[in-house]
Amino acid sequence: MKLIGMLDSPYVRRVAISLAMQDLPFTHAPLSVFSNFDEFAKINPVVKAPTLVTAEGTVLMDSGLILEHAALLAAPGRSLAPDSAEDHARAQRIIGLALAACEKSVQIVYEHNLRPAEKQHAPWLDRVRGQLAAAYRLLEEEAAKADPWLFGDSPLQADITSAVAFRFTREMVPDGLDVPALPGLAALSARAEALEAFQAYPYA
Repeated sequence: MKLIGMLDSPYVRRVAISLAMQDLPFTHAPLSVFSNFDEFAKINPVVKAPTLVTAEGTVLMDSGLILEHAALLAAPGRSLAPDSAEDHARAQRIIGLALAACEKSVQIVYEHNLRPAEKQHAPWLDRVRGQLAAAYRLLEEEAAKADPWLFGDSPLQADITSAVAFRFTREMVPDGLDVPALPGLAALSARAEALEAFQAYPYA
């Protein structure tokens, strides 16, 4: 398998780390949807990161769909989802919050970096920042209960995506995080970033 995309994307990074933690072999091609647009388009004309090319040559995109496919390939005992229906629903809620935080962070970055200052819409930015703060407030409530991970002794997808989101926002929208008010998330992030898979695919 081949994973296409830059690790400064939280969506690419969550896929890379998840594949590594499930012992699924793959190669990584760090192509940018901006500076490597034409090269990326030769692999996936939609130029969407992450893109995964399967061993059979099928081109997949969207991190959630890629991870759903990866779950089918993983060996028994390598699942990144909790076993019970109740825990699974909670995990999906946490992942949804983390992905919302990624989305709102990306919107803020694009608004500041790609739109001329005179065309930036302050009321919309304020709303997005409020949504970002709400997502992290709710994630903190979950992270505060981690012992040491959100669902016990091993990190699962909820841990991976939460940690990746936190690092992304901290790097790209530092004024969007009140880190002292998020001690649980900060601790979860530190534990995750120390893992071999996180270090193998660092934010960059």
